[in-house]
Order: sequence, then C-alpha cells, then structure tokens
Amino acid sequence: MVRTAAAHELNIAGFTAFSTVDWPDMLAATLFLQGCPWNCFYCHNPALIDPRAEGEATWSDIVDLLCERIGLLDGVVFSGGEPTLQRALVPAMQAVRSLGFRVGLHTAGAYPGLLAQALPFVDWVGLDIKALPEDYDLVTGRQTSSENAWRSLALVLGNRLLRRGTDRPLDVEVRTTVHPAVMDDEGLRTLGLRLADAGVECWAVQRFRDTGARSPLPRVAAGAAAESRLTFEGLPTARFRSLVVR
Repeated sequence: MVRTAAAHELNIAGFTAFSTVDWPDMLAATLFLQGCPWNCFYCHNPALIDPRAEGEATWSDIVDLLCERIGLLDGVVFSGGEPTLQRALVPAMQAVRSLGFRVGLHTAGAYPGLLAQALPFVDWVGLDIKALPEDYDLVTGRQTSSENAWRSLALVLGNRLLRRGTDRPLDVEVRTTVHPAVMDDEGLRTLGLRLADAGVECWAVQRFRDTGARSPLPRVAAGAAAESRLTFEGLPTARFRSLVVR
C-alpha cells in the first residue's frame, strides 16, 4: 500500500509572495518545490534538481503567508523543480483550495500518474514540451522522458476537453524553451505543427537565456549557443489561438 502524504511534508525550496508572470493574467504566489528527475542542460535553477536537498520554507510558513493574502491574490502556482515528484502535492493543493485560492501548476509531465491525481484540483497548467520525441533525451539527459512528457500532454488536453463548458474549465499553456543545440527553425515549426495537431491552442515559445544556467552547459558543445540557427520565423501561428515568443 502506498503511504498517504500530508501537505506539511512538501519540500519547498522557496516561494514568491506576489507574481504577475507565473500565471497569465493572474496575481499569484508561487511555490518552488525541490527535486526533479531530469537534468535539462539549460535548466535555469539547477539547485532545485536534487530531491534530497532541504527546502528553505515550511508548509506552515506558506499557510501563514496565504492567510495574510486572502482577497489579495487570485491563486497559488506550484512550480519546481518538478512538482509532481512529490506525493504531498495533492493534499497541498486541496489545502490551498480550502483557503479560497485557485491553483496553477507548472510541470514538465515527468510523472503522468501523479499529474492525473492532481488535475482535478488545478485551474491552469503550464506544461513544458521540450522537443520533438526523438530529441528529448538531448534536453533532459534521461531516457523515457519523451514518453512521459507526451503522455502527460495527452492527459492534460483530455482533461481540458472534459471540463470545457463546466464551471471549472482547465486552462492550458504549452511552453517550449528553445536552444539551437537541439532545434533549428524547421524543427521548431515541425514541433508546433505536431502540438497543434494534438489539440494545443496556446503555445509559448521561450528563448534560451543563460540567467541561472550552468556554465559550461552540460552535454552542449562549446559555442553552440553563439552559433544560433534560430530566427523564430515560419512558426505556424494560424494553427493556434495564441502563440507568443518570449
């Protein structure tokens, strides 16, 4: 039998009390959860990868913060690391909802099983789809990462369809961080077409930025970032309700 986790067991690396960028058009508090099973070479917060590292905030700290901000915040975003690594995620989401906040989730889809358990308590998902399936291992450094990520995409989009027209629709934004060591313009266009075919309506293409990233980047040849083959031209804009390049 799998032991049931409690919200106070959440390993919280840190939090942002007020954020306008982590959930589109919402004012939110953002919790950064410790631990990620992948080792993306462009990770901008590699200190969050190790699941054994001790967090800097307690669940009690977060509850106190949120109680002070009832009526001031729209919601709470669970980010990472990879939030679905932690079994305490779902009870923490339930506790946040009981305080009257909406719930957002940033995930790379590494654990579809726990993601499925969390989605009923989520109002918005920012889902990372990092590459075409054949290139996923180059980004994450882990085998099977592609299978889990694309399975999670299908799961999220299926939930969005089931909840469409209800009083609790599920909003979804798919995000792709682009580095020229993995993808050129043609590959990015191909990825966009595949996402559109899957049913993605909102796609955010994010330029790689080296802020917080390791130097040199793991598994990337020296000079790859400088020899950019990306113009971000030719994206299939007409296939999406919203396509932004950040």
